[in-house]
Amino acid sequence: MKVIQNMKKIFTILLFTFLANIHAQKDLQFNFDYAQFKYDSLSNYLEVYYSFNQSALKAVQLDNKYSVNAIIHLQIQNKETGELIVNKDWAYKNEIANNKDKRVNTLLGLVGYVLKKGNYTIYISIKDNDDENNIKEYKDEFNVLPYKTSKFSISNIELSNKIVNDNVNTNSIFYKNTLEVYPNPSMIYGETSPVLFYYAELYHLNKVGPKDVLVLSKLIQNSEGKIVEAKSKKIESRKNSIVDIGFINLKKIPTGTYTFILNLKNKTSGKAYAATKKFFLINPKVKKITTVASGKNKFIESEFGILTMEECDKMFDESKLIASQKEIASYTALDSLKQKRKFLFDFWSKRDTEPATKRNEFKDLYFERIKYCNEHFRGFTLPGYKTDRGRIYTLYGKPSEIERHPSSSNLKPYVIWKYNNIEGGAYFIFGDLTGFNNYELIHSTKRGELQDPNWQRRLSM
Repeated sequence: MKVIQNMKKIFTILLFTFLANIHAQKDLQFNFDYAQFKYDSLSNYLEVYYSFNQSALKAVQLDNKYSVNAIIHLQIQNKETGELIVNKDWAYKNEIANNKDKRVNTLLGLVGYVLKKGNYTIYISIKDNDDENNIKEYKDEFNVLPYKTSKFSISNIELSNKIVNDNVNTNSIFYKNTLEVYPNPSMIYGETSPVLFYYAELYHLNKVGPKDVLVLSKLIQNSEGKIVEAKSKKIESRKNSIVDIGFINLKKIPTGTYTFILNLKNKTSGKAYAATKKFFLINPKVKKITTVASGKNKFIESEFGILTMEECDKMFDESKLIASQKEIASYTALDSLKQKRKFLFDFWSKRDTEPATKRNEFKDLYFERIKYCNEHFRGFTLPGYKTDRGRIYTLYGKPSEIERHPSSSNLKPYVIWKYNNIEGGAYFIFGDLTGFNNYELIHSTKRGELQDPNWQRRLSM
């Protein structure tokens, strides 16, 4: 499922609203969030979460009694057809002891709707019935893309302040899949609510092979793109769908805007699916570390600092084409995960052609070529980058010219790759000697590569 987009403005508004309310409780605090889950092959189920504190509503007196009154309004419209799918009001009224007793009751609500594939706008507002100037409203756009049954995926993430799994109230509006999940529409955590709970659904796990290894990673990423928390676990289930819940303690993480990431990866095939959710953290007592890590600990904050043992081995196996014999021997001798992470960090850092930039452009280009080779040159038993064409493509990139010679009455199929930028012009000849579309290098004019002036005889039928 594609993650809900275009929420950045709402996050910013919510954060400023929250910070303003810390100093001025007169402002109406109204929070709103939503998430999508699988319904059927044509539709998704949209849950809309909202909450507000009645402290900012105007108290009115009638017959020696005080009350606060508000109207919540929700609209969901199909952008393509103009159809108004939802147009609903909820009245809120609560009696209070006096005009100062308004801080006790916080309303938390949830409504759900089945929506077909399409583009939608959502509008939600709350208005004080006794103060027409006291109103809060939000508007956003989102897409509904039903989950494909042909591959595994993850629902949107629902952030929560509490999840109950014992003695649950099955009549609660927050009850689903044997749990009571109390949403956190503010997406704000802090000293009084330091634990982030989450709810998500994993779909179509039965599409994964019985010998494939599924790993679910939980990551917290700060606004600078650094991972500040990372955990992972294997998913053993092969049911069609399962629920995943969990929590992360945020007490030691400084104030800021963060992204919670759930990444479901098939370690065998390399395919992955991710869902993300932004949240805010207010931890004034935790000091933010502004110094840049360096030396032997710098890799901890990099992408290498969260690699698993299997990911390290796979990355280095794909990197051997440019590794020296000494580097291969050094990596092979390593037996700890930390050592392998540090080795890979150093391996790619010293090959960074533009160290002043945040990206390692050379590494990114290298693995883009690896990906291309795996998609286009896969052999009968080998991944694409381990074939002859894959090795040459990874090392030298896309050829300047390609000549294709299909099979004839006396020669097997072969191709010629020409590189105008290598040694004043070099070419590589690959022949399908076995007839299984496995093109082997049979001759090249590049120094250090296989040279066979009589290469044509190897292609004879």
